[in-house]
Amino acid sequence: MEQTVVAYFDNRRDAELAVEHLIQERGIERTDIFLQAQGAANTAGVKAAGADVESGHPGVEKHGTPKLDGAIELSVDCHGGDRDKVLKTLQEIGAKGVRSK
Repeated sequence: MEQTVVAYFDNRRDAELAVEHLIQERGIERTDIFLQAQGAANTAGVKAAGADVESGHPGVEKHGTPKLDGAIELSVDCHGGDRDKVLKTLQEIGAKGVRSK
């Protein structure tokens, strides 16, 4: 049975880590995974992390601050028995408000 699992993350870094785990460890196709801002505003999440905190380049100062206007929404289209492994992975990574529809 086809289902979609939806989860929310506090920052972009954790959402992208979840995508990596789903693809590399659980075998989910990248074309079945979608990332977007929870609301209409462009956002880096509700907490700064990763590249939003540091410039990423030694000796280069960070300029500006990340736009923190809401959570990052990750949705996964699940096929067959994928739903349970997707739910488990998202919960292990620390997703907030995991649900299926």
